[in-house]
Amino acid sequence: MALKAIIYKAKVSFSDLDRNVYADHELTLARHPSETEERMMIRLLAFVLNAPETNDLGLLEFGKDMWEADEPALSQHDLTGLLMHWIELGQPDEKKLVRLCGRSKKVSVYSFATTAATWWAGLAGKFTRVNNLHVWQIPAAESQELAKLADRSMDLTITLQEGVLFVGEGDRTVEIKMVKLCGGE
Repeated sequence: MALKAIIYKAKVSFSDLDRNVYADHELTLARHPSETEERMMIRLLAFVLNAPETNDLGLLEFGKDMWEADEPALSQHDLTGLLMHWIELGQPDEKKLVRLCGRSKKVSVYSFATTAATWWAGLAGKFTRVNNLHVWQIPAAESQELAKLADRSMDLTITLQEGVLFVGEGDRTVEIKMVKLCGGE
């Protein structure tokens, strides 16, 4: 018998003090049996950081990347179905990134392994002319601390101030200093 996804519920209060953006999200995440809590929390973080202020240009939705190799972790399509934003987690290969940059108006990658800088160093020169690719490295120690906040029922506060993320639940807080490897805002 196949293992089933584990369902997590998250209430997230997000404050981006750098851009004066404030939002509350109630999310349901299905964690695939082969997905770690660390990766799931990075997926949740990517959602919060990229959720549009309004749904006028379409919704940001969780993808089926753990089930289907050619699916995103998250994606946003406009109201006509045009792919606006494709979000990957981890370290996608060069061919996939080239294909995605040609298909989507914006491509974001959130890498969180200790080898992220080495992975990107091998690819960076190949994407110098690409202006729709945004690559972020979340330091491995910080992403592992973020994973410790994972719970089947979460009530998170996420604050972005001066480029630093503070993710908290109750009396526990994780500070994340994401590193922009390419593009970004």
